[in-house]
Amino acid sequence: MPTWEDVVSIASALPGVEESTWYRTPSLKVAGRGFVRLRTEAEGGLVLMCDLAEKEALLASGNPAFYTTPHYDGYGAILVDLDRIDLDQLSELIEESWRIKAPARLGKTRDSS
Repeated sequence: MPTWEDVVSIASALPGVEESTWYRTPSLKVAGRGFVRLRTEAEGGLVLMCDLAEKEALLASGNPAFYTTPHYDGYGAILVDLDRIDLDQLSELIEESWRIKAPARLGKTRDSS
């Protein structure tokens, strides 16, 4: 089961990532824009940016690692249960979340490496 430290390690391999806070919780940002947040609220989980079609597909998959709350309805973010997600899939979702928020120049840097 991945931990927050695993999330930080995965994201730190991406250009321009910095540890920060977002809504007073641990987060990762790129160019000052949050793309991963550790929820410390009652439901816990990890917030990752995604487009609405991907969110819908992840929720429809029936995989218990993915969920949402009414607060996130209609918003391009998926909630992830770290106790239930595979590390490889988490890595892919972190990179996709980063791509959504990263400036184009950083995305090009990542694509060329």
